Amino acid sequence: MSEPAPEKVQIGWREWIDLPEWGLHLKAKIDTGARSSSLDVENIERLDDRRIRFDVHQLRKTDRVKTVEAEILRESKVRSSNGQTQKRFVVKTRIQLAGIEKDIHITLSSRRAMLHRMLLGREALKDHFLIDAGVDHLVSPVKYKKSATHARGGKANIK
Repeated sequence: MSEPAPEKVQIGWREWIDLPEWGLHLKAKIDTGARSSSLDVENIERLDDRRIRFDVHQLRKTDRVKTVEAEILRESKVRSSNGQTQKRFVVKTRIQLAGIEKDIHITLSSRRAMLHRMLLGREALKDHFLIDAGVDHLVSPVKYKKSATHARGGKANIK
């Protein structure tokens, strides 16, 4: 068995992440079974052919809502874990996790009934992260205090 590449950061199966362009700090489930990342949103409003506006609940047990605008990259058909196919908007934003900052694509959907409002899929994780499935919050605090980026004192920009 070969050693992991030194630039890969080990993370737990659930971590706090930042989406700095949107001013969001969210708990995310690391989901290697999903190709794409998904974010729970409400009130999606198409502004024009290229932009949308939507609301994001920042913490599961509060009514703190952040309204976000983003450019639409595309609309995609996504099959959920229960086998249903849904058409979803795909947007791009930057993520900060464990000192790594990079652009990721996120599908927007209603995950209101789900325990985890944000899923980070394989496309967002590849090349930079190794997942320890036995550890919850390896690089970020279990309770919300401040982001892992701030706790680790910086970030690495990845293109």
